[in-house]
Amino acid sequence: MKILLVYPESPNTFWSLKRALRFVSKKSSEPPLGLITVASLLPVTWEKRLVDMNVTRLKDKDITWADYVFISGMDIQRGSFTSVVDRCNALDVKVVAGGPISTTNYRELTGIDHFILNEAEITLPLFLEDLKNGTPEPVYTTTRFPELTSTPLPRWDLLDMKKYATMDIQYSRGCPFDCEFCSITALYGRKPRTKGTEQFLRELESLYTAGWKGAVFIVDDNFIGNKKKLKTELLPALVEWSKTRKYPFAFTTEVSINLSDDEELMRLMIEAGFRSTFIGIETPEEASLVECGKAQNQDRNMLDSIHTLQRNGFNVTGGFIVGFDNDKPDIFDRQIRFIQESGIVTAMVGLLNAPVDTRLFKRLRTENRITDEFNGNNVDVSLNFIPKMRKETLVEGYKKILRSIYSQKAYFERLKTFLSMYRRPNVAPARFHFSSIRTLFHAVWILGFLEKGNRFFWKLLFFVLRDSPKKLPQAIRLAIYGFHFRKLAESI
Repeated sequence: MKILLVYPESPNTFWSLKRALRFVSKKSSEPPLGLITVASLLPVTWEKRLVDMNVTRLKDKDITWADYVFISGMDIQRGSFTSVVDRCNALDVKVVAGGPISTTNYRELTGIDHFILNEAEITLPLFLEDLKNGTPEPVYTTTRFPELTSTPLPRWDLLDMKKYATMDIQYSRGCPFDCEFCSITALYGRKPRTKGTEQFLRELESLYTAGWKGAVFIVDDNFIGNKKKLKTELLPALVEWSKTRKYPFAFTTEVSINLSDDEELMRLMIEAGFRSTFIGIETPEEASLVECGKAQNQDRNMLDSIHTLQRNGFNVTGGFIVGFDNDKPDIFDRQIRFIQESGIVTAMVGLLNAPVDTRLFKRLRTENRITDEFNGNNVDVSLNFIPKMRKETLVEGYKKILRSIYSQKAYFERLKTFLSMYRRPNVAPARFHFSSIRTLFHAVWILGFLEKGNRFFWKLLFFVLRDSPKKLPQAIRLAIYGFHFRKLAESI
């Protein structure tokens, strides 16, 4: 068999960081971890190629080379996903589809020969066995959740690593919380399932051996879902692994805000090489937190929790949402004020939408408030439900937040707030690379000379060099992110 694995193109969003990537001469922020893991589940005698449409163009000759095209993706990639399927159909090449977009929407997707739904460790072998026997079915699904001990090493060799800013790896699936708007528990369950410590370190070692150095995103939806196992097993071993290899990776992951309650866990993560965390903050409105079931954020001073994480060495990236039923007209000003006071530099604010199969979707459907398909893009001003607030007021308030927090003045003020709060970890040796120097000059040229309002950049630079020059790489990186977010906000 000849198998072409295709990852669709993602639109320009907060996560894509497309305008920031030009500063570091990269094509994509991260690779298609799911597809290169699926590649390892296929028979070793099959020939495999990967086309990630975020870093290279998909040509017709790529498609016609293959016996099957395997395609995965998320809701936000639907446009590119359906375009690839249409091209395969026109070229008479069979299509096998999986991933979150297929699992939640397979009844609406057309032109696909075989759906491999849910988690591939269970459903893909069933398809492969039937294919071998000449009796493949159109849909393979399961209600079971596999143990991750059966997950193989990703095929790093299929990637052109130099085109990516970050490499991805996974430790766990599932989240113990059940936020109403979130599809994670529907896809992966509420019981966190983890890889074994030795298994996870083997994956890291394989990435290290493949020649990668730099940022690694642990893609778990809540890395600290099983705190006990982290503190007693994984993190002590990861601390030793990182120290022995002189910290080749700077880890980023997603956690819940209750990380700030656990000093030992914070310390171990910092010693292991963690530097950034994404946290779903959502809203400063307590009634909206109750509405969406965000129990971990309720009854706490979230500003204090965020500042605790920053003082312990974490750069906190935050997710925020407007459009809850309990949101009042003052929510937009409250979000702006909270974000500025928090020092969360990369604040990703989106309009509430209802993904298929979430508790929110089911509730709104019973209330006859679902109006459209979910597109997965939280910076799109379209909604797939009827909000309680007047829609025009909600959309204009959302735009007001983006215009405010991503104005140069507000952004650089927030960056200085973060740098003043942030305590830089001393556990990893400082590294200087020619690529870092090139990025610095690129940033100075674009942000300091070409962009209007460049005085804010120069003020930041002098502030950092005067008060904390060791934080300069962090400041430059976040200033570059700000350029991406600013241009994205202007386009909405």
